[in-house]
Amino acid sequence: MTAMAARDPEVIVLTGASGGIGTALARELARPGRRLALIARDQEKLDALANVVREKGAEAETAALDIRDRDALHAFLADLDARHPVDLVIANAGVTAGLGPGRSRETDHEADRQIDINYRGAVNTVTGVVEPMRLRGRGQIVLVASLAGMRALPDMPSYSATKAAVIAYGHSLRGWLAPFGVDVTIICPGFVTSPMSARHKGSKPFEMPAEKAAVKMRRAIEKRKAFYAFPFILATGIRLQNLLPARISDLFMGGFAADIEEDPRYSGSDQDRG
Repeated sequence: MTAMAARDPEVIVLTGASGGIGTALARELARPGRRLALIARDQEKLDALANVVREKGAEAETAALDIRDRDALHAFLADLDARHPVDLVIANAGVTAGLGPGRSRETDHEADRQIDINYRGAVNTVTGVVEPMRLRGRGQIVLVASLAGMRALPDMPSYSATKAAVIAYGHSLRGWLAPFGVDVTIICPGFVTSPMSARHKGSKPFEMPAEKAAVKMRRAIEKRKAFYAFPFILATGIRLQNLLPARISDLFMGGFAADIEEDPRYSGSDQDRG
């Protein structure tokens, strides 16, 4: 890692800024001398968060857009980078869903929505800034995945798959970008208290407040860790479980059974407001 690549980030892009982890992370990262570009779909929530960021001494600008709209997202990021070269991008936006009633299959809409937001949205975010970073020879990309990407949850097939895809994407990016001085950090949180977590009706071992999770994430970002999964006990258990034969490992997953309530921000239409 070069000294230039390791400099303190001055310009930070954060997607999913209006959600639990995103909001807590924006508050945690805000400090004098920094500019935070906050991206989400809810302008009212973004405006409120921007005011908090400014109260902490940082500059803030917002973009109320859908990360599935690649052209709009890339246009915003290109304009931002031309004005203020981006040092750190955090692809945090994500949604969750589960099986249908009576443990029937998840709907096509829910599967598509998670693929489009959790994975394609992360790719759209990265591809909007990666070339300028690569050419400058500095920067950091952070991908927020999930422990579910390390060991899939039986009641959340598409969510687990999209987070596993984000992990694989991050590993590939790191190998590609390391010679250019751009660092990649993959973060896999466990259960974090948030509106999204509140819809998860089932066991949530070691659940922690979003503010505590944001502190842990900020430290991992500052250390430029390649991979960070937390909480430690649950992440370690998953790693050990993955060493077992699949049929034996499956026996341990019954304790994670859950029903996922419908996300009120989405009702099957891409026009829904989030």
